[in-house]
Amino acid sequence: MGIVKINDQLHEDIRKASSVMVRSINAQAEYWIKVGMLAEANPSMTFSDIMREQMKQADVDVRKVVSA
Repeated sequence: MGIVKINDQLHEDIRKASSVMVRSINAQAEYWIKVGMLAEANPSMTFSDIMREQMKQADVDVRKVVSA
């Protein structure tokens, strides 16, 4: 594990988002970093495409979760 320096405003935005998304501050930052990396690596994909692919790779059938 390392230390990443970010400005105070970004830290505050992460803190606020983490409370809405029910994640820790670190988990929210990791999520944004991962999604950002995936978006840069796949510029033709939308956010929804990226999430669909990640769910598929994790073997999550969203239709089953939603209908449960």
